[in-house]
Amino acid sequence: MIDEATFRRESDNALEALKQALIRAEEDGGFEAEEKNGVLNVLFEDGTAKFVFTPNTPVRQVWISAQSTSFKLEWNEEKSAFVLAKTGEDLRTLTERLLREQLANPAISLT
Repeated sequence: MIDEATFRRESDNALEALKQALIRAEEDGGFEAEEKNGVLNVLFEDGTAKFVFTPNTPVRQVWISAQSTSFKLEWNEEKSAFVLAKTGEDLRTLTERLLREQLANPAISLT
């Protein structure tokens, strides 16, 4: 497990990079990203859902609440990224997939 200072730095950097990618994709995506008190929210224009991204310092994970599921990503030193162990997806890749599924839009890109 990484130390707390490293976790805070890496999770802050990862969530900021994700927020910027979400902001770039907002116009064509049908959603809006907003950050408040270190928590990143994705609100959908149709009002049917919300994704919540939260750093969880005690367990050194980034949690995503989306599609009635909790996704817990852990720091992967080799990839220098937060990764969902079950699928191997990093934070951006997983978020992109979840957005595509939620909006039924395979063209959404967070690059």
